[in-house]
Amino acid sequence: MAYRKTPAEIGRLEAAREHLVASATAVVAEVGWAQASVTAVAAAAGIAAGSVYQHFPSKAALAVEVFRRAAGREVEVLGQVLHEPGDPVERLTRAVDVFARRALENRGLAYALLAAPAEPAVGAERLDFRRRYRALYAEVVREGIAAGRLPGQNAEITAAVLTGAIGEALVDPLADPDPDGTEQLLADLTAAALRCAGAPTP
Repeated sequence: MAYRKTPAEIGRLEAAREHLVASATAVVAEVGWAQASVTAVAAAAGIAAGSVYQHFPSKAALAVEVFRRAAGREVEVLGQVLHEPGDPVERLTRAVDVFARRALENRGLAYALLAAPAEPAVGAERLDFRRRYRALYAEVVREGIAAGRLPGQNAEITAAVLTGAIGEALVDPLADPDPDGTEQLLADLTAAALRCAGAPTP
């Protein structure tokens, strides 16, 4: 009979894996993907480097898991804001503000997710998540058109421009922060996003 792990053993393994992912996320936020070696992550997690491979077959697999979880949270939050009831332009405005504020509050991780050099496996994940962002923006743009709040346009193209422009506009502020200019940056970024969609700006 094949050995089966007990529920207690499975629970310990899952807890150890979660701790490892959390530690890896913290390391990536601090030093970026390139410097987040297995040794550095293991040290942060308080385990031997070899123990990392009990949970992930490679550094790339661990990096992908870190990216998926962190980026997944941001997509989830953006989706929640964009799916709130109310005027689509107001929801778009709030979504851009919330996305940018969250990035600026966790600059290291946000820079890693948006722009920091990474291995190909993480780059592929970035492309996938950009598609998810585009789908969310396209949906609210279509709602705005249907409600007469936005002019007729190709919602998919507008969504692609929003996704790219918002991320690009945050890259330099994330790498070289100016806390005193945060509110102005948010106001300018939101206004630019609204202009891109053809919405009236305050």
